[in-house]
Amino acid sequence: MSINATLIIQMIVFLILVGFTMKFVWPPLVKALDERAAKIAAGLSAADKAKADLASANQRVEQQLSAARNDAAKRLADAERLGQQMVEEAKGRASEEASKIIAAAHAEAQQASNLSLDIGSYSIAPDGKSVALSLSVFTDCLADLACTKARTDKQAARKTSGTLHDSLFIRHWDTWADGTRNQLFTSNLADVSDASLRLISQGIDGDVPSKPFGDDTEYSFSPDSKTLIFGVRIAGKTEAWSTNFDLYQSASDGSTKPANLTAGNLAWDSTPVFSADGKTLYYRAMSRPGFEADRFKIMARELSSGKTREVAPNWDRSPDSLILSADGKTLYTHTDHIGQRQLFAIAVKSGEARAISGDGAVSGFSVGAKHVVFARDDLDSPADLYRISTSGGALQQLSKVNEAVMVNLQFGSYEQFNFKGHNDETVYGWIVKPVDFDPAKRYPVAYLIHGGPQGSFGNQFHYRWNPQTYTGQGWVAVMVDFHGSTGYGQAFTDSISGDWGGKPLEDLQKGLSEVGKRFAYADIDNACALGGSYGGYMTNWIAGAWPNQFKCLVTHAGIFDKRFMSYSTEELWFDEWENQGVAWEKAADIEKDNPVNKVADWKSPMLVIHGMLDFRVPFEQGISAFTLLQRRGIDSQFLWFPDENHWILKPENSIQWHDSVNAWLHKHLQTSAPVAK
Repeated sequence: MSINATLIIQMIVFLILVGFTMKFVWPPLVKALDERAAKIAAGLSAADKAKADLASANQRVEQQLSAARNDAAKRLADAERLGQQMVEEAKGRASEEASKIIAAAHAEAQQASNLSLDIGSYSIAPDGKSVALSLSVFTDCLADLACTKARTDKQAARKTSGTLHDSLFIRHWDTWADGTRNQLFTSNLADVSDASLRLISQGIDGDVPSKPFGDDTEYSFSPDSKTLIFGVRIAGKTEAWSTNFDLYQSASDGSTKPANLTAGNLAWDSTPVFSADGKTLYYRAMSRPGFEADRFKIMARELSSGKTREVAPNWDRSPDSLILSADGKTLYTHTDHIGQRQLFAIAVKSGEARAISGDGAVSGFSVGAKHVVFARDDLDSPADLYRISTSGGALQQLSKVNEAVMVNLQFGSYEQFNFKGHNDETVYGWIVKPVDFDPAKRYPVAYLIHGGPQGSFGNQFHYRWNPQTYTGQGWVAVMVDFHGSTGYGQAFTDSISGDWGGKPLEDLQKGLSEVGKRFAYADIDNACALGGSYGGYMTNWIAGAWPNQFKCLVTHAGIFDKRFMSYSTEELWFDEWENQGVAWEKAADIEKDNPVNKVADWKSPMLVIHGMLDFRVPFEQGISAFTLLQRRGIDSQFLWFPDENHWILKPENSIQWHDSVNAWLHKHLQTSAPVAK
């Protein structure tokens, strides 16, 4: 029992004794004294009798006090036993819960499904009784997985190898089309089997979720678990050049056909999120059909009336996934913002947007009643989990996954800078010093050019293009977010379309010049430029349009011939938007900044890298660049991977990639030298 409990019981006993005395002791004493005074006045003869009466009264008081003490002691003992019993019961319950948690943490995963096909994604209903899941099936097989399984097995067993197509896509990202579609199903969670499946996306000729990167954020249960809303693009004959994703509503038991909620918007609608009362649907929507880098607006739709409004019309950023707060007043999202990727809180009523996470790059996050937990990284720290109040404030680091490794590693310090780029507009960049930096020396420069082109090289720990891999080699790493980059407003992002080789190249040239003026330790005349995807296009363009600046170039998955790209890439909407139309009508726009048209001016040594499964920038683009380099006698190498796509993802291949790139730069860059006086 605690000290406080003992003091309380003692106080209770004291009050009982005081009350007992006031009620039973004092009245007899007063009366006895009065009688004694009267007898004294009458004569001393009554004194003996008074003494006897007093002695008798004292004896009775002592007996009653003794009984009260015994009763209080018994009550105290009972209270102590009850308190101890409560403590033991609490300990028992805590121990039981702790045992459950420990058992859950160490328990082996139990298989909850028994299906003929692999599950692509899933989401459990709010009532915990059902689950929505996606499977890759032949749409005419409906919910009959055995039908899809039999047809897939038959295709695998056939002796012919040809595949006949009558529409695009014939391939997407890194996978050839086989006739199957991602379709959405539900099942009772207690029995996830072929027989229990209910087809939700019935009659939908499209992928739910989308390919190649769609996930469970593209569909959502209503709070009562009776409704599902999902996003999908109807394929038809236009899938390869359409960004018209719509939101469809269906009963979660499959009893109704999907109804299109956003047919009026021919651009992209996605990521549905219900309000807690199920009356409002929040989602993201673009405005311009065919433009994948358009600004996503946050929309709120009254499901009963269909009335729709934009939540934050004055916030000039493009949000990623959405999560609603527990009280329904705030939407949380993350997005690029001036070289950072920050967590934002958006007031549903006013549309006010507040960055609450500070510097660095936020990726996945989850919202609780009082806190948001998210993954965060920056230029010298890989991702760890952090917690912050839903209203903002100080970060609390929850994990240190790589702490044991990080203590043995060195990283270069970094800073953000800005300068006047195209049209004297402000452009931002980052510079990262080499490890063991000596201000008395000048260092070679690795100039990194991001892809997208609507993307950003910001304050993040990139797992493919990390500037620290170059600073560790003794070089300065420089990155510039040229016109077209994200996080600086939609107009800045829009400015690159139709001008790939113009404003961005001007920004890169002015950015490198600014580095030379501002940072004496960066030897910009002893530099190599490296880029992937659009960055690879830019290094190919630099080879002819800025041929005397760099000691060497590295082009990864780069576009060598924009015209050929228009007829061979898979997502045609991207190429057609960036060229402001289809290739046969916009030939002049394509050719004005087409690298192949400037190959006569190529002279810089170049390392060309490409993955054979790259269907975004087809493999032949890399072969073409290397063929030109070899035929012209320019120092060059070609590194290719038969099992990689647009990105190099396998760990061993990534090491080979970095080893090859570092060796190429070491070959062509001079070592650091003293700063000129």
